[in-house]
Amino acid sequence: MAKKSEPSYDAKDIQVLEGLEAVRKRPGMYIATTGIQGLHHLVYEIVDNSVDEALAGYCTVIDVTINKDGSVTVTDNGRGIPVERHPKLRKPTVEVVLTTLHAGGKFGGEGYKVSGGLHGVGSSVVNALSTRLIVEVKRDGKIWSQEYHQGKPVTKFEAVGKSKATGTKITFWPDPEIFETVDIDYDVIKTHMRETAFLNRDLRINLTDLRGDEPRKDEFRYAGGIIDFVKYLSKNKETIHAKPIYISGEGDEGMVEVALQWNTGYADTTLAFANNINTGEGGTHLEGFKNALTRTINEYARRQNILKEKDPNLSGEDIREGLVAVLSVKLHDPQFEGQTKTKLGNTEMRSFVQQVVTAGLSEYLEEHPRPAKLIVGKASQAAKARAAARKAREASRKDALLGAGSLPGKLADCSLTDPALSEIYFVEGDSAGGSAKQARDRSFQAILPLRGKILNVERAGQSRAFSSKEIQAMITAIGTGVGEEFDADKVRYHRAIIMTDADVDGAHIRCLILTFFYRFMPQIIEQGYVYIAQPPLYKLSVGKKSEYLYSDAQLTEATGELGKDEKYRIQRYKGLGEMNPAQLWETTMDPARRTLLQVTMDDALLAEETFSDLMGDQVEPRKEFIQRHAKDVRFLDI
Repeated sequence: MAKKSEPSYDAKDIQVLEGLEAVRKRPGMYIATTGIQGLHHLVYEIVDNSVDEALAGYCTVIDVTINKDGSVTVTDNGRGIPVERHPKLRKPTVEVVLTTLHAGGKFGGEGYKVSGGLHGVGSSVVNALSTRLIVEVKRDGKIWSQEYHQGKPVTKFEAVGKSKATGTKITFWPDPEIFETVDIDYDVIKTHMRETAFLNRDLRINLTDLRGDEPRKDEFRYAGGIIDFVKYLSKNKETIHAKPIYISGEGDEGMVEVALQWNTGYADTTLAFANNINTGEGGTHLEGFKNALTRTINEYARRQNILKEKDPNLSGEDIREGLVAVLSVKLHDPQFEGQTKTKLGNTEMRSFVQQVVTAGLSEYLEEHPRPAKLIVGKASQAAKARAAARKAREASRKDALLGAGSLPGKLADCSLTDPALSEIYFVEGDSAGGSAKQARDRSFQAILPLRGKILNVERAGQSRAFSSKEIQAMITAIGTGVGEEFDADKVRYHRAIIMTDADVDGAHIRCLILTFFYRFMPQIIEQGYVYIAQPPLYKLSVGKKSEYLYSDAQLTEATGELGKDEKYRIQRYKGLGEMNPAQLWETTMDPARRTLLQVTMDDALLAEETFSDLMGDQVEPRKEFIQRHAKDVRFLDI
């Protein structure tokens, strides 16, 4: 019998990826995902380079255009990328910047004192992940140009004209072989550009979309900077003091500025940035801000005898209830975790931010006694409500412990205990819940039926929320806790699936559940654990054969393919309860055949705006949202 040959493993099997090949081979290492978030990341990388010119004091206008063919053009009036030959690599510096990883003016030279592009991979990664890229530089009295294909130059870098102006223009075509979609979402880019303009006082950003019948255009420029940012975030909220509080400071560590304003709502909307990068996971600067806020307001409350000697301190959560705040720090050598830059690690920024905010907030509170008392009063009310909520939680825990176990009674749990292998369905109503329990695979699928429309937590405080049995059941089932008690390591399922009817009521319930996740445990959305099930809309039967269809387009296509004389029957599913367990399993719950939509937060500011507009107290923003997006509605059951 012949001996099975062993696979070779020697020098010839070691693959060396040269230049930008590694980026194309493993794009996720550089832009996190090849989904739509990664696509948008390409735009941000090029814009960030222009913003770095603005931070350096040389750029005042950035034009971003989504062209008719789907390409993107970013133009600025900065200094222009250097065009002379690089002294070490002996080729044009522009080519070095666009074809070499970790090449840029941000590694200790004098090009930039402050920048968001720490790793120097932005332009070259965009080039590598584009089918085509054209760079045009106005500098030294000339217009220089070069074209690339998948990161490799296909033309010489040469002067093609004359110009007294300076600046850089880059046009790129995202590679459809790399990305799941190359259809850029204008609204997401718009939100990001607005955010960038807020963070860079007086910088003008012009955004244009040429893909439709009529061009879409927006211009962003804010003289008030982050003060205008806070006003914008608070525009549909009832504020408890008229003007945002503004604090700033500068030192050897860098610069910090904060704007904050409280409202009568319950959500904490604190956005933190480092060198214009949205640090969604926080970091040392945010820790310093929160420490200063909690300590300063407690000290003021005690000095004013608002908090008595025996009263406990107000917690950070109490103080931040109803807060809208923007924290922005600028530093020379930022230490971000990962290329996507979601968490700041510079330890010196913790104490620096804490020192600046403590001094500035203490001064404000002393000089503005009326707003100060309203702020402390709001926090005191939050503390009382939180105490009531804590009692409600403890009572529900005791009730659960006296019962069959610590999990909700309506929960049909799965037998597996590994969260990575487990999933939970939040199902609308007992009828659909019953079908789902019969349809599921008990080993890894848990079912939690919810009765009707759950509480809208956007309009309710924690005391009301924790008094709701449905909200209690959801929190207990997920297992992480909420607020300051949140512990990601205790999550019981890595897939939390919202499964509701395909009608208006189902969509509303889905929105209420998403609001709960966004306000109470946004971390599980950020970690990619929240999904939306896609039940079929139709069942098309031709003779003894049946096919499930998930959209009107699929129905039109399927019926159009039938012969003229073929008889068929269409069943429209308005609710999950109309399907028997076998149908529910094969269409919506079987991992091999189902369709799940993963819920993501491509932009935290856009998510904040959407939930505030749709689920908040103000009617007008909701009306405007519906009017603005009415043309996009495809399915509406009355």
